[in-house]
Amino acid sequence: MSDAFASPASVRAALLSGLSLPAGGVLIGLGCDLIEVERIAAAISRHGVHFLTRTFTEEERSYCAALKYPDKHYAARWAAKEAVAKAFTTGIGAELSWTSVSVYHGARSEPRVRLDDQGASLLRALGGTDVLLSLSHTETHALAVAAIVRKECAS
Repeated sequence: MSDAFASPASVRAALLSGLSLPAGGVLIGLGCDLIEVERIAAAISRHGVHFLTRTFTEEERSYCAALKYPDKHYAARWAAKEAVAKAFTTGIGAELSWTSVSVYHGARSEPRVRLDDQGASLLRALGGTDVLLSLSHTETHALAVAAIVRKECAS
């Protein structure tokens, strides 16, 4: 097999590496998204601040703007928002806006999801307690996998 292609087991392990579900936890929803960095760079170039403020929270904009290559970090956050919306099965729209989902870094620098009141309400309605997130990016693409989980089984 060529080194360019990973085995199904290694792909599964890579996807699950950042999405550890505690014992007794329940997976409620799963979403993923892959985006070309150039698409996000073009949208920023074409629409500027309007695109950035409509799509990303102030915290996300500050984080990305401070980095050497902000476009790939914006792309990863775009992919995260899409992946979370897919995990909720709502898409981005009336039930969940672009800024309902915000990506930040946890204590171990792991990507975490912060939901606004609208997103938190959706999470509770599904019986979820958390949204787990794994991000990756290259020069050309960004990938996100999001999982809605309930950390403890109801007794």
